[in-house]
Amino acid sequence: MQSILYPVFPFTAIIGQDEMKLALILNVIDPKIGGVIIMGDRGTGKSTTIRAIADLLPKISVVKDDPFNSHPSNIELMSNDVKQTIEKNMRITTQLIDIPMIDLPLGATEDRVCGTIDIEKALVDGVKAFEPGLLAKVNRGILYIDEVNLLDDHLVDVLLDSSASGWNTVEREGISIRHPSRFVLVGSGNPEEGELRPQLLDRFGMHAEIRTVKDPTLRVEIVEQRNQFDQNPQQYIQIYQEKQKKLKQTIVNAQKLLSSVIIDKHLKLKISEICGQLEVDGLRGDIVTNRAAKALCAFQGKTQVSITDIKKVITLCLRHRLRKDPLEAIESGTKVHNMSEVILKDAI
Repeated sequence: MQSILYPVFPFTAIIGQDEMKLALILNVIDPKIGGVIIMGDRGTGKSTTIRAIADLLPKISVVKDDPFNSHPSNIELMSNDVKQTIEKNMRITTQLIDIPMIDLPLGATEDRVCGTIDIEKALVDGVKAFEPGLLAKVNRGILYIDEVNLLDDHLVDVLLDSSASGWNTVEREGISIRHPSRFVLVGSGNPEEGELRPQLLDRFGMHAEIRTVKDPTLRVEIVEQRNQFDQNPQQYIQIYQEKQKKLKQTIVNAQKLLSSVIIDKHLKLKISEICGQLEVDGLRGDIVTNRAAKALCAFQGKTQVSITDIKKVITLCLRHRLRKDPLEAIESGTKVHNMSEVILKDAI
């Protein structure tokens, strides 16, 4: 839902950057893909695109006054208090809210992220109470970290743990609490400012690379678009309203269809063969590629994953998992693409 005070640039109006847009769409269709890290030049619209995808998503139903955005019926997405209320056959009140979109500041502390003791209640009422952090507020939403490569490694690890498990566990001064925290983790950064450690990089589901547009015609078009939006945001948003509605409905349909999508055994074997040939450590690459291919298939309104689906997502899923060789002349994304072309050409 667009805010009059804070208008958001329409997602469907963004020119180019197809890798980034596809990765974001697939992650909102299936958050279990594990998020996306977007690396690229400064001023290429990373933040604009990420905020635009959040604005595109439909409202969600939550339990009213619950600090964890608990789902009213899905037990995996509700807090213990809500579970107990339902078990006692007590009535719960629900409300519709916009998808939570949280920006994580670089200076955030672990207490601010995970939650801590509510000092006010402790002093006034003499009771130990939990004060929810950002991981509570972002449940069922999107957590965005700009300049993720500058964030403390320990905090990145905590965020990746919660993103992968869907839960946040806090142990503080005699309080032990576990609450749902399932979200799409999106990080962006400029490679010139340093890379993430490989073991952290590997835990992001997908890796999108973006480059500054070189074509002068496209650059002019992008500049003109931005000027039109800045001069009259509401009028510009109105132009893309139908496209936005159509894409929103396609995403909703894909989320519903996802559980029906199947991927044949021989294609699973091909994915694992590619991972093996590229010497990808662990099995995250296999799992994420399978999930991303199924999400893309659902996005296209299909229920059977094809070779084309796998080819379209496999570079995004594997490029950041290859071992770094400073003497290697070929770029990691090209290496994944070439290997997948060779192995998948024989698939039926």
